[in-house]
Amino acid sequence: MKKLLTLFVVSMMVFAVSCKKQDGGVQEGGAQGAKIRVGFSQIGAESDWRKASTVSIQEEAAKRGIELLFSDAQQKQENQIKAVRSFIAQDVDVICLAPVVATGWEDVLKEAKAAKIPVILIDRKVTVSEDGLYSCYIGSDCTEEGRKAARWVIENVGENAGIAELVGTVGSGPAIERKKGFEEIIKDHPGLKIIKSQSGDFTRSQGKEVMEQFLKSPEKDQIKVLYAHNDDMALGAIQAIEEAGKVPGKDIIIISCDGVKEMFKMILAGKANCTVECNPMIGPQLYDVIESYKKEGQPIPPRVESIEGVFDSKNITQEVVDGRRY
Repeated sequence: MKKLLTLFVVSMMVFAVSCKKQDGGVQEGGAQGAKIRVGFSQIGAESDWRKASTVSIQEEAAKRGIELLFSDAQQKQENQIKAVRSFIAQDVDVICLAPVVATGWEDVLKEAKAAKIPVILIDRKVTVSEDGLYSCYIGSDCTEEGRKAARWVIENVGENAGIAELVGTVGSGPAIERKKGFEEIIKDHPGLKIIKSQSGDFTRSQGKEVMEQFLKSPEKDQIKVLYAHNDDMALGAIQAIEEAGKVPGKDIIIISCDGVKEMFKMILAGKANCTVECNPMIGPQLYDVIESYKKEGQPIPPRVESIEGVFDSKNITQEVVDGRRY
C-alpha cells in the first residue's frame, strides 16, 4: 500500500509540473528558466547618438542578465540582412533591428515571421507591403521632430528666411520623416524657403563637406538658417561656417535634431541655436517589452514612444550639459 501511495504522489507532482508548463508558466530568466536571447543589428557607429543607443542596449542587457548577440552593420543593409538571418538560424527569442534604410526588408522579415521570432524595430521604421512582418516600433516620432524644428524657426527667426537643409541618409526613415514634418509646417509660411538641400549621410564629415559647398554656391548670401537632420551634421557644418569667415549661431541660425551633449555645448557657447531631442537611451524600454513578452506572456505592443523635448538657450545650462549622458 505504501508503494502505491508513493507512486501516486510522484505521479501527481509530475502532472502538476507538466500542467504548469502547458499553462505558460515561466521562471526567472525567461521561458522555463532559460536565459532570454536577443539578436540586435545596429546600423553602425556613425554618430555620438548612435554610440549612445548601442551602449544603452548593451548595458541594460548585462544588467538584466539577458544574452545579447550584437552585430554592427557599418551602415550597410546587406550586413544587417545577413545578421538577421544569422539570428534566425541561432533561434533567438527576439530580434531587435535599427534599419539603415526603410525599404528592402520584406524577404528577411518574412523569414523571421515564419520562424515565429518577433522583430522589434528601434529608432527607424521600415516600409513593408503587409502587416505583421514586425511586432513593434520603439523610438521617436521623427515627423513630429521635423514639425518641432519648423515651429522653433517660425517662433524664433520669423516668417522670412532662406533655409539650407542637411538631409540624413537617403532612404532612411528619419531623413524622410524629418524632412516631411519640417516642410509640412513651413508650407503655410511662403517667406520660409528651403533654397539648398543635400544629404550629409548623418555624419560630421559629410555635414562639413556639404556645408562648404552650400557656402560656395550662388545662393550662399541667402542662407540665414541651417536645418540639419542630426547634430553630427550640424557640428560639421559649424566648422565649415567658421572656416568661411561667418559666425555660426548669428550669421546663420542653426537648428538640428538628436540632442547630443556636444550640441548642447555649442548652444551654450552661442555657436548653435536649437536641437530637437531624439532620445537614444531606450534600452530599459526595449527590455521591459521583451521581458513582459517572455516572462509574463504579455503581447508585444505595436508602438512605444520616447519622451523628448526641444532645447535652446532658454533651457540649456551648464548643469544640464554636465548631466547629459550622450
